[in-house]
Amino acid sequence: MASIDAAIAAYGAVALFFIVYFEAFGAPLPGESALIGAALLASRGDLAIEHVFLAAWFGAVLGDSTGYVIGRYGGRRLLQRYGALVKLTPERLTRLEVMARDKGFFMVMIARFVVLLRQLNGLIAGSVGMPWLRFVSANALGAALWAGLWSFGPYFFTDVFRRFV
Repeated sequence: MASIDAAIAAYGAVALFFIVYFEAFGAPLPGESALIGAALLASRGDLAIEHVFLAAWFGAVLGDSTGYVIGRYGGRRLLQRYGALVKLTPERLTRLEVMARDKGFFMVMIARFVVLLRQLNGLIAGSVGMPWLRFVSANALGAALWAGLWSFGPYFFTDVFRRFV
């Protein structure tokens, strides 16, 4: 985590964008922690909070969209082959696929707040053939809520956090 903090301190919102982007389509990176750290840097005046929010939002939307494209063109095979690396058993994959078909919009929007779903929702939505416009609408809304919560929340409540840390 120290290298993530150092990257954000050195490269700011650009580093945050790439961390969130790669996490959004499956890389095991601490995107949410990086976002909170960047928001705290913004509260000190080291970064602009608007840049933090936009970097996280764009990174999340583009990363999930990349996952969607990968999922659309070979995602099921990819998830079956490598899913075990992230404890995605065939049974869990089947459950996620059923959920994506039945409640896709809601799942994509909420997935941003759930570890593992955050990393896999684009792949899963693409692999089950969720319509692109429906996916990207839910993705953009969920990413805006997630980026807003974890950028503006710590930014505005830094003093409260400092009392407990």
